[in-house]
Amino acid sequence: MSPVVNLSVLPDTFAVCRLPSDLAVPMWVGSGEFVSITRTADELSIVCVASAVPLTIKAERGWRALRVDGTLDFALIGILAALTTVLAEAEISVFAISTYDTDYLLLKADSLADAITALTSAGHQVQ
Repeated sequence: MSPVVNLSVLPDTFAVCRLPSDLAVPMWVGSGEFVSITRTADELSIVCVASAVPLTIKAERGWRALRVDGTLDFALIGILAALTTVLAEAEISVFAISTYDTDYLLLKADSLADAITALTSAGHQVQ
């Protein structure tokens, strides 16, 4: 049985940016309610409020975010699977980010309403 998950919709629209791996984190990233910075050998990936991103930056814009409410224990199994399976069945693409405390699902803004419908129909709660 899949776990029932409570989610909150973050108020902002986000961009997923790709920068050179050796670049310092730009000042425009800011410190909004949600910022994710990941550096690998190949890239510096930044998710931040879309309005902060200069138009010259390579980015996928127009993302909305759902936050899994509460703090998740590392021993929990199937939280992301329960959510992404529902969204995949509704043909909604997802960009997932996990933090120490919880998970975030980013999806294109034009699919937010459909995502909420699919998730609530599956028994999850979205605020």
